[in-house]
This record gives sequence, structure tokens and C-alpha cells, in this order.
Amino acid sequence: MLRWTITFVIIAIIAGVLGFGGIAGTSAGIAKVLFFIFIVLFILSLIRGGFRR
Repeated sequence: MLRWTITFVIIAIIAGVLGFGGIAGTSAGIAKVLFFIFIVLFILSLIRGGFRR
């Protein structure tokens, strides 16, 4: 999931440089959502892994 976040951030940067504001904004929004989902799943996996030991 982190790979998708990085991909959308790169798309947003390239689209922003080329002047495609709508695409850049959309890609940045998707990247933000994916990043927060990744963080939540990462924290949950740390918590679950800690309880099993």
C-alpha cells in the first residue's frame, strides 16, 4: 500500500509541474488517503503482533 502512495505522490508532482491542477489535486488526495490507511494498518499490525508474544 505504501508503494501506491508513493506512485500517486509522484503522479501529483509530475502533473503539478506540467500544469494539470485537477489531476495533481486528485492524485495528492488519493495519496493522502492511502497513506493514512497504511499508517492505521501498520499500527494495528504492531499492536496485534505485540499481543501474540
